Amino acid sequence: MVGNKVDLSVRLGDLTLDNPVIPASGTFGFGREFAPLYDIKKLGSISFKGTTKEERFGNPCPRIAETASGMLNAVGLQNPGVDAVIRDELPFLEKYYAKPVIANVSGFSEAGYVETVEKLSAQPIVGIIELNISCPNVHGGGMSFGTDPDLAASLTRAVKKVSQKPVYVKLSPNVTDIVEIALACEEAGADGLSLINTFMGMRIDIHRRKPVLANRTGGLSGPAIFPLALRMVWDVYEACKIPIIGMGGVSSAEDVVEMMLAGATAVQVGAANLINPWASSDIIDRLPGVLADLGVDKLEDLVGLAHHE
Repeated sequence: MVGNKVDLSVRLGDLTLDNPVIPASGTFGFGREFAPLYDIKKLGSISFKGTTKEERFGNPCPRIAETASGMLNAVGLQNPGVDAVIRDELPFLEKYYAKPVIANVSGFSEAGYVETVEKLSAQPIVGIIELNISCPNVHGGGMSFGTDPDLAASLTRAVKKVSQKPVYVKLSPNVTDIVEIALACEEAGADGLSLINTFMGMRIDIHRRKPVLANRTGGLSGPAIFPLALRMVWDVYEACKIPIIGMGGVSSAEDVVEMMLAGATAVQVGAANLINPWASSDIIDRLPGVLADLGVDKLEDLVGLAHHE
Protein backbone atom coordinates (compact mmCIF):
# COMPACT_ATOMS: atom_id res chain seq x y z
CA MET A 1 0.00 0.00 0.00
CA VAL A 2 1.31 3.45 -0.89
CA GLY A 3 0.14 6.14 1.54
CA ASN A 4 -3.61 6.05 2.00
CA LYS A 5 -4.35 4.95 -1.56
CA VAL A 6 -7.05 2.31 -1.30
CA ASP A 7 -9.52 0.94 -3.82
CA LEU A 8 -13.06 1.48 -2.50
CA SER A 9 -14.86 0.13 -5.57
CA VAL A 10 -17.21 -2.85 -5.35
CA ARG A 11 -19.15 -4.87 -7.90
CA LEU A 12 -22.79 -5.79 -7.60
CA GLY A 13 -23.09 -8.25 -10.49
CA ASP A 14 -22.24 -6.29 -13.64
CA LEU A 15 -22.61 -2.94 -11.84
CA THR A 16 -19.45 -1.34 -10.43
CA LEU A 17 -19.84 1.24 -7.66
CA ASP A 18 -17.12 3.75 -6.77
CA ASN A 19 -17.61 2.77 -3.13
CA PRO A 20 -20.08 0.58 -1.19
CA VAL A 21 -21.92 3.37 0.67
CA ILE A 22 -25.58 3.81 -0.34
CA PRO A 23 -28.21 5.92 1.45
CA ALA A 24 -31.10 3.60 2.29
CA SER A 25 -34.55 4.04 0.82
CA GLY A 26 -36.80 6.32 2.81
CA THR A 27 -33.92 8.18 4.48
CA PHE A 28 -32.66 10.19 1.49
CA GLY A 29 -35.81 10.96 -0.49
CA PHE A 30 -34.75 11.50 -4.09
CA GLY A 31 -31.64 13.44 -3.07
CA ARG A 32 -33.09 16.94 -3.42
CA GLU A 33 -32.60 17.92 0.21
CA PHE A 34 -29.05 16.57 0.32
CA ALA A 35 -27.66 17.88 -2.98
CA PRO A 36 -27.20 21.45 -1.61
CA LEU A 37 -25.19 20.07 1.33
CA TYR A 38 -22.51 18.09 -0.52
CA ASP A 39 -21.72 16.58 -3.91
CA ILE A 40 -24.00 13.53 -3.91
CA LYS A 41 -22.05 12.06 -6.82
CA LYS A 42 -19.55 10.81 -4.23
CA LEU A 43 -22.12 8.20 -3.08
CA GLY A 44 -21.73 4.63 -4.30
CA SER A 45 -25.39 4.68 -5.32
CA ILE A 46 -28.71 5.97 -3.98
CA SER A 47 -31.69 3.80 -3.05
CA PHE A 48 -34.45 6.31 -3.62
CA LYS A 49 -37.72 6.62 -1.74
CA GLY A 50 -39.95 3.55 -1.89
CA THR A 51 -42.26 3.90 -4.88
CA THR A 52 -45.70 2.39 -5.42
CA LYS A 53 -48.00 2.24 -8.42
CA GLU A 54 -50.29 4.98 -7.09
CA GLU A 55 -49.59 8.07 -5.00
CA ARG A 56 -49.70 7.45 -1.25
CA PHE A 57 -50.15 9.96 1.55
CA GLY A 58 -48.86 7.45 4.09
CA ASN A 59 -49.91 6.92 7.68
CA PRO A 60 -51.45 9.58 9.95
CA CYS A 61 -49.22 11.54 12.34
CA PRO A 62 -47.41 11.14 14.66
CA ARG A 63 -45.18 8.89 12.55
CA ILE A 64 -41.87 9.05 14.43
CA ALA A 65 -40.93 8.05 17.96
CA GLU A 66 -37.53 8.10 19.66
CA THR A 67 -36.09 5.01 21.32
CA ALA A 68 -32.83 4.22 23.06
CA SER A 69 -30.13 4.03 20.34
CA GLY A 70 -32.68 4.23 17.58
CA MET A 71 -36.05 5.39 16.34
CA LEU A 72 -39.44 4.06 15.30
CA ASN A 73 -40.97 5.20 12.05
CA ALA A 74 -44.40 4.56 10.60
CA VAL A 75 -44.31 6.83 7.55
CA GLY A 76 -46.27 4.29 5.54
CA LEU A 77 -44.63 4.54 2.11
CA GLN A 78 -45.62 8.14 1.38
CA ASN A 79 -44.64 8.80 -2.23
CA PRO A 80 -46.02 10.52 -5.35
CA GLY A 81 -46.54 7.31 -7.35
CA VAL A 82 -44.41 5.78 -10.09
CA ASP A 83 -45.50 8.05 -12.95
CA ALA A 84 -44.70 11.20 -10.96
CA VAL A 85 -41.36 9.76 -9.86
CA ILE A 86 -40.40 9.13 -13.48
CA ARG A 87 -41.65 12.54 -14.59
CA ASP A 88 -40.42 14.75 -11.74
CA GLU A 89 -37.72 12.99 -9.70
CA LEU A 90 -35.57 10.93 -12.04
CA PRO A 91 -34.64 13.95 -14.21
CA PHE A 92 -33.22 15.58 -11.07
CA LEU A 93 -31.16 12.48 -10.28
CA GLU A 94 -29.95 12.30 -13.88
CA LYS A 95 -28.69 15.89 -13.59
CA TYR A 96 -27.20 15.90 -10.08
CA TYR A 97 -26.16 12.28 -9.61
CA ALA A 98 -25.78 10.80 -13.11
CA LYS A 99 -24.73 7.33 -11.94
CA PRO A 100 -26.91 4.21 -11.66
CA VAL A 101 -29.41 4.39 -8.80
CA ILE A 102 -31.46 1.78 -6.98
CA ALA A 103 -35.23 1.92 -7.45
CA ASN A 104 -36.96 0.72 -4.30
CA VAL A 105 -40.38 -0.67 -5.25
CA SER A 106 -43.26 -1.44 -2.89
CA GLY A 107 -46.79 -2.64 -3.50
CA PHE A 108 -49.92 -4.29 -2.21
CA SER A 109 -50.52 -6.84 -4.95
CA GLU A 110 -48.42 -8.79 -7.40
CA ALA A 111 -49.91 -6.81 -10.30
CA GLY A 112 -49.01 -3.51 -8.61
CA TYR A 113 -45.43 -4.57 -8.06
CA VAL A 114 -45.10 -5.84 -11.62
CA GLU A 115 -46.40 -2.64 -13.22
CA THR A 116 -44.17 -0.42 -11.09
CA VAL A 117 -41.08 -2.55 -11.73
CA GLU A 118 -41.77 -2.64 -15.47
CA LYS A 119 -41.90 1.16 -15.64
CA LEU A 120 -38.92 1.92 -13.40
CA SER A 121 -36.63 -0.76 -14.84
CA ALA A 122 -36.99 0.87 -18.25
CA GLN A 123 -35.43 4.12 -17.00
CA PRO A 124 -31.77 4.54 -18.03
CA ILE A 125 -30.57 5.84 -14.65
CA VAL A 126 -31.99 2.86 -12.76
CA GLY A 127 -29.27 0.23 -12.29
CA ILE A 128 -30.99 -2.09 -9.80
CA ILE A 129 -34.56 -2.79 -8.73
CA GLU A 130 -34.84 -3.22 -4.96
CA LEU A 131 -38.02 -5.20 -4.36
CA ASN A 132 -39.34 -4.16 -0.96
CA ILE A 133 -41.33 -7.09 0.38
CA SER A 134 -40.61 -6.17 3.96
CA CYS A 135 -42.17 -2.85 5.01
CA PRO A 136 -43.70 -3.28 8.49
CA ASN A 137 -45.57 0.04 8.47
CA VAL A 138 -48.45 -0.58 6.08
CA HIS A 139 -51.56 -2.67 6.38
CA GLY A 140 -52.18 -5.23 3.65
CA GLY A 141 -49.58 -6.37 1.13
CA GLY A 142 -46.08 -5.17 1.86
CA MET A 143 -44.58 -7.37 4.54
CA SER A 144 -46.97 -10.26 3.92
CA PHE A 145 -44.91 -11.11 0.80
CA GLY A 146 -41.73 -11.05 2.88
CA THR A 147 -42.84 -13.42 5.63
CA ASP A 148 -43.97 -16.31 3.40
CA PRO A 149 -41.29 -18.04 1.28
CA ASP A 150 -43.80 -19.16 -1.34
CA LEU A 151 -45.24 -15.66 -1.76
CA ALA A 152 -41.75 -14.16 -1.83
CA ALA A 153 -40.67 -16.60 -4.53
CA SER A 154 -43.81 -16.06 -6.58
CA LEU A 155 -43.41 -12.29 -6.53
CA THR A 156 -39.71 -12.54 -7.38
CA ARG A 157 -40.47 -14.69 -10.43
CA ALA A 158 -43.23 -12.30 -11.56
CA VAL A 159 -41.07 -9.17 -11.46
CA LYS A 160 -38.07 -10.94 -12.99
CA LYS A 161 -40.19 -11.60 -16.08
CA VAL A 162 -40.68 -7.88 -16.71
CA SER A 163 -37.60 -6.23 -15.21
CA GLN A 164 -34.91 -4.94 -17.53
CA LYS A 165 -32.54 -4.52 -14.58
CA PRO A 166 -31.21 -6.85 -11.85
CA VAL A 167 -33.67 -7.49 -9.01
CA TYR A 168 -32.53 -7.39 -5.38
CA VAL A 169 -35.14 -8.50 -2.86
CA LYS A 170 -35.26 -6.54 0.40
CA LEU A 171 -35.90 -8.94 3.27
CA SER A 172 -37.78 -8.54 6.54
CA PRO A 173 -36.19 -9.46 9.87
CA ASN A 174 -39.68 -10.05 11.28
CA VAL A 175 -39.59 -13.76 10.43
CA THR A 176 -38.63 -16.97 12.18
CA ASP A 177 -35.93 -17.86 9.64
CA ILE A 178 -34.66 -15.17 7.27
CA VAL A 179 -32.43 -17.73 5.50
CA GLU A 180 -35.52 -19.65 4.36
CA ILE A 181 -36.92 -16.51 2.71
CA ALA A 182 -33.54 -15.64 1.20
CA LEU A 183 -33.14 -19.09 -0.35
CA ALA A 184 -36.67 -18.96 -1.77
CA CYS A 185 -35.90 -15.65 -3.48
CA GLU A 186 -32.55 -16.89 -4.79
CA GLU A 187 -34.13 -20.02 -6.21
CA ALA A 188 -36.84 -17.88 -7.86
CA GLY A 189 -34.20 -15.92 -9.76
CA ALA A 190 -33.31 -12.93 -7.55
CA ASP A 191 -30.04 -11.33 -8.62
CA GLY A 192 -29.23 -10.19 -5.10
CA LEU A 193 -30.62 -9.55 -1.63
CA SER A 194 -30.95 -6.45 0.55
CA LEU A 195 -31.16 -6.97 4.30
CA ILE A 196 -32.47 -6.05 6.68
CA ASN A 197 -35.52 -3.83 6.85
CA THR A 198 -36.72 -2.53 10.23
CA PHE A 199 -37.96 -4.51 13.22
CA MET A 200 -41.57 -4.03 14.26
CA GLY A 201 -41.87 -2.22 17.59
CA MET A 202 -43.89 0.32 19.54
CA ARG A 203 -43.83 2.91 22.33
CA ILE A 204 -46.59 3.96 24.75
CA ASP A 205 -47.10 7.49 26.06
CA ILE A 206 -47.49 6.90 29.80
CA HIS A 207 -49.32 10.21 30.30
CA ARG A 208 -51.91 9.67 27.57
CA ARG A 209 -51.82 5.90 28.14
CA LYS A 210 -51.92 5.37 24.41
CA PRO A 211 -49.39 4.30 21.74
CA VAL A 212 -47.08 7.13 20.68
CA LEU A 213 -47.50 6.33 16.98
CA ALA A 214 -50.85 6.85 15.32
CA ASN A 215 -50.20 3.59 13.49
CA ARG A 216 -49.57 1.92 16.90
CA THR A 217 -46.49 0.09 15.62
CA GLY A 218 -43.53 1.20 13.55
CA GLY A 219 -40.20 0.04 12.25
CA LEU A 220 -37.23 0.15 14.64
CA SER A 221 -33.99 1.37 13.07
CA GLY A 222 -30.71 2.85 14.27
CA PRO A 223 -27.62 1.52 16.10
CA ALA A 224 -29.75 -0.68 18.37
CA ILE A 225 -30.41 -3.11 15.52
CA PHE A 226 -26.87 -3.29 14.08
CA PRO A 227 -25.80 -6.53 15.82
CA LEU A 228 -29.06 -8.20 14.76
CA ALA A 229 -28.65 -7.07 11.17
CA LEU A 230 -25.02 -8.21 11.13
CA ARG A 231 -25.99 -11.69 12.30
CA MET A 232 -28.66 -11.99 9.60
CA VAL A 233 -26.24 -10.86 6.87
CA TRP A 234 -23.78 -13.47 8.15
CA ASP A 235 -26.39 -16.26 8.08
CA VAL A 236 -27.68 -15.39 4.61
CA TYR A 237 -24.13 -15.15 3.20
CA GLU A 238 -23.46 -18.67 4.51
CA ALA A 239 -26.52 -20.02 2.67
CA CYS A 240 -26.79 -17.99 -0.56
CA LYS A 241 -24.47 -17.34 -3.50
CA ILE A 242 -25.93 -14.05 -4.77
CA PRO A 243 -24.65 -10.59 -3.68
CA ILE A 244 -25.91 -9.00 -0.47
CA ILE A 245 -26.49 -5.32 0.28
CA GLY A 246 -26.29 -5.08 4.07
CA MET A 247 -28.07 -2.50 6.23
CA GLY A 248 -29.50 -1.95 9.67
CA GLY A 249 -28.01 0.52 12.15
CA VAL A 250 -24.92 1.34 10.08
CA SER A 251 -23.50 4.66 11.31
CA SER A 252 -19.72 4.56 10.85
CA ALA A 253 -16.96 3.46 8.50
CA GLU A 254 -16.15 0.68 10.95
CA ASP A 255 -19.75 -0.55 10.69
CA VAL A 256 -19.36 -0.71 6.91
CA VAL A 257 -16.25 -2.86 7.30
CA GLU A 258 -18.05 -5.16 9.75
CA MET A 259 -20.98 -5.60 7.36
CA MET A 260 -18.62 -6.47 4.52
CA LEU A 261 -16.67 -8.94 6.64
CA ALA A 262 -20.00 -10.60 7.43
CA GLY A 263 -20.76 -10.95 3.71
CA ALA A 264 -22.21 -7.71 2.35
CA THR A 265 -20.80 -6.41 -0.93
CA ALA A 266 -22.37 -2.97 -0.47
CA VAL A 267 -23.85 -1.26 2.59
CA GLN A 268 -26.83 1.04 3.03
CA VAL A 269 -26.94 3.83 5.61
CA GLY A 270 -30.43 4.60 6.92
CA ALA A 271 -31.41 6.29 10.17
CA ALA A 272 -27.97 7.93 10.47
CA ASN A 273 -28.91 10.20 7.54
CA LEU A 274 -31.88 11.50 9.53
CA ILE A 275 -29.68 12.33 12.52
CA ASN A 276 -26.79 13.77 10.52
CA PRO A 277 -27.45 14.76 6.88
CA TRP A 278 -23.74 14.35 6.12
CA ALA A 279 -23.56 10.82 7.56
CA SER A 280 -23.11 8.93 4.28
CA SER A 281 -20.58 11.48 3.02
CA ASP A 282 -18.62 11.36 6.28
CA ILE A 283 -18.48 7.55 6.20
CA ILE A 284 -17.04 7.59 2.67
CA ASP A 285 -14.42 10.16 3.73
CA ARG A 286 -13.38 8.04 6.72
CA LEU A 287 -13.19 4.68 4.94
CA PRO A 288 -9.69 5.11 3.45
CA GLY A 289 -8.20 5.89 6.87
CA VAL A 290 -9.92 2.92 8.51
CA LEU A 291 -8.71 0.60 5.75
CA ALA A 292 -5.19 1.99 5.95
CA ASP A 293 -5.15 1.26 9.68
CA LEU A 294 -6.24 -2.30 8.91
CA GLY A 295 -3.60 -2.73 6.22
CA VAL A 296 -6.22 -3.20 3.49
CA ASP A 297 -5.70 -1.71 0.02
CA LYS A 298 -8.75 -3.17 -1.76
CA LEU A 299 -12.04 -2.91 0.09
CA GLU A 300 -13.81 -5.63 -1.91
CA ASP A 301 -11.31 -8.18 -0.61
CA LEU A 302 -13.06 -7.94 2.76
CA VAL A 303 -16.40 -9.31 1.54
CA GLY A 304 -17.16 -12.42 3.60
CA LEU A 305 -13.57 -12.60 4.87
CA ALA A 306 -14.62 -13.24 8.48
CA HIS A 307 -16.10 -16.57 7.33
CA HIS A 308 -12.69 -17.77 6.16
CA GLU A 309 -10.22 -16.31 8.66
